Amino acid sequence: MADTFQLEIVTPEKMVVKDVAEEMQIPGKDGYLGILPGHAPLITELAVGEISYRKNSQTHYLALAWGFAEVLPEKVTILAETAERPQEIDVKRAQESKQRAEEALKNGKTEADFTHAEDALKRAETRLQVAEKKG
Repeated sequence: MADTFQLEIVTPEKMVVKDVAEEMQIPGKDGYLGILPGHAPLITELAVGEISYRKNSQTHYLALAWGFAEVLPEKVTILAETAERPQEIDVKRAQESKQRAEEALKNGKTEADFTHAEDALKRAETRLQVAEKKG
């Protein structure tokens, strides 16, 4: 069995990652999934969360917001609405988004308002957590 697998992370705007990985964690709709080389084939919906993958004993992180993953024994392809590396995240903007989401949670009037605010809060918090991992 191979020690690595191909990894591609794509958004509508660009190819974010084209690399090899030894292992990775992805935010599935119902919780995080761990992926190793030789993983059984799988297609899954992705939620807002942090992607991490390891290559040559170094861990790389990305903030992800929604998408799909196709996992094959030798390749993982992620089609994401957004995916950002730590250095690409505008921390000030993420903090402002978090504050707006927290206000919306306090002032929401409908269930849709609360759902939208919770999604925005989760995305802002994920972006801030990943931004801290620049070093």
